[in-house]
Amino acid sequence: MSGKNIVIALGGNALENGKSLPTSDNQMQVIKETCKHIAEIVKEGYRVTIVHGNGPQVGRLLLAMEEGKESLPSLSLDVLDSMTQGYIGYQLQQALSYELGSRGLPMDVTTVVTQVVVDKNDIGFLSPTKPIGPFYTEEEAEKLMKENKGVYKKDANRGYRKVVASPKPLEIVEIDRIRRLSKKGIVIACGGGGIPVVEEGGCYKGVEAVIDKDYAAELLAEGLRADILLILTAVDNASLDYGTGNERPVHNVKVKELKVLVSEGHFAEGSMLPKISAGIKFAEHKKHKTAVITSLNKGLQGLKGSEGTIISM
Repeated sequence: MSGKNIVIALGGNALENGKSLPTSDNQMQVIKETCKHIAEIVKEGYRVTIVHGNGPQVGRLLLAMEEGKESLPSLSLDVLDSMTQGYIGYQLQQALSYELGSRGLPMDVTTVVTQVVVDKNDIGFLSPTKPIGPFYTEEEAEKLMKENKGVYKKDANRGYRKVVASPKPLEIVEIDRIRRLSKKGIVIACGGGGIPVVEEGGCYKGVEAVIDKDYAAELLAEGLRADILLILTAVDNASLDYGTGNERPVHNVKVKELKVLVSEGHFAEGSMLPKISAGIKFAEHKKHKTAVITSLNKGLQGLKGSEGTIISM
């Protein structure tokens, strides 16, 4: 394999379309379409490692635990994170292997169940911000909070979602194995941001949290010495005054300018802000590193610099 080394962070729209029931068969159909785009990127010569989100999936598992609590023991959030890594990775492996093979590009596609170290004293545990699970109306969210079923906050004008602790990722436990596997093929790693663990007594222990997948993708990109961090989401680019009549797209932007825009509050926390922050951190990591934020359909154009929000030093 040759060419530029990239890490792709897949947003929720790459796994679900929101127009059909979230069954495994329907998710697989969306993933098949997603993998067509990824296969085209590989065909262009890019070396690819994939990170995916798991917000709706882990949220539904949480709901299942709640519904079945009278007859079945509940599972902790870190265990549910690992479950989503397994089944989403399995579907990506199947679909991507097929798409690569159909293009005459047979190669290994491997999922690594990935642990990511966080600080047990991270401020995220005191102020939960990471949205997971389905959207609720304001009235439904208020009812759930009164029943002590978590904290719910408005998410990008689309409704209310449960929010949990989102500590910053510090270290990827399996990074050496991911490096070795990525030299031989495509690796799917840090799914859902990785399984959050803390070091305790010489070993790792899972904690109740969800790591933002964009921050985990950035850390993975650093660890793999990637050239480009490609963050694929539901929109073609980041925008100023998003959702208003004065919305303006952000295209080629330097880190210094982008930091000013962040300070002015242009990007929504829990939505575009983590993507922007991850892009800034990656671009700052080393000279000539670039982060790209764009839609799945325009990912290849984004890599070539003709579409999306291109972040550089």
